[in-house]
Amino acid sequence: MKTTQELQTIARQVRRDILRMTTAAKSGHPGGSLGTADWFVAMQFNLMDIEPKNFTMGGEGEDMLFVSQGHITPVIYSTMARRGYFPVEELKTFRFFGTRLQGHPSTAHNLPGIRMASGSLGQGMSVGIGAALGKKMTGDNHLVYTMHGDGELQEGQIWEAAMFAGAKKVDNLIATVDYNHQQIDGTTDQVMSLGNLKSKFEAFMWTVITIDNGNDMQQVIDGMAKAKSLTGKGKPVCVLLQSQMGYGVDFMQNTNKYHGSVLNEEDLQKALAQLPATELGDY
Repeated sequence: MKTTQELQTIARQVRRDILRMTTAAKSGHPGGSLGTADWFVAMQFNLMDIEPKNFTMGGEGEDMLFVSQGHITPVIYSTMARRGYFPVEELKTFRFFGTRLQGHPSTAHNLPGIRMASGSLGQGMSVGIGAALGKKMTGDNHLVYTMHGDGELQEGQIWEAAMFAGAKKVDNLIATVDYNHQQIDGTTDQVMSLGNLKSKFEAFMWTVITIDNGNDMQQVIDGMAKAKSLTGKGKPVCVLLQSQMGYGVDFMQNTNKYHGSVLNEEDLQKALAQLPATELGDY
């Protein structure tokens, strides 16, 4: 287990990775990746029962994570590499031709840690429910986690899946929503208001908790630990993670501008100056 300070250091390094990867590739999705870095680091290093060296597609005997908004691969790949799923040096191949680190996760490339090709939004909860039911059938007491963008919740399949999970008491499932109120075309309110998400999930027979500051490492740790304590009680659990898109770089925060656009070299250096180098080292 890492201390909160150690996790904060890893998250800062992950943010450096995200910016350098996307600028080098001249494409990618840095905004949501920066905003969820604290969550991914806390999950990969402290909260999930996983062993990267023993990764299997079936996930027997360990927790499983499915990231439904697959466009945030910069944070997915960085945290996986830093956790030991594959060499950190491989991050320099992000989005290059022939790489295992595709712009959206690909199962065709046999990358350890990736169990789902995602990016077509709305599908991850359905996949997570299937995995959770599979664990129930085999007597595996480990948990299944899913991560979703808030704009993704405008997809109808999410609510079909949510209805099923509540009705069938899939209580070994924790779905986290990155609730940053931003999507590629503007704010979620501008594009299609999500209304009261807490009330909506509760109406579908879920237990819902909110992490007020999804960029405060201790709040993330405490909130996800609470979510884990609520599993096994007859209801799936939803976590509303109140994060800031672009967190860590002042000119990238709370705007959808960098949802799917990247920094040039000059702005990259300005951004990295706000994220001092760590002892972990850049790739």
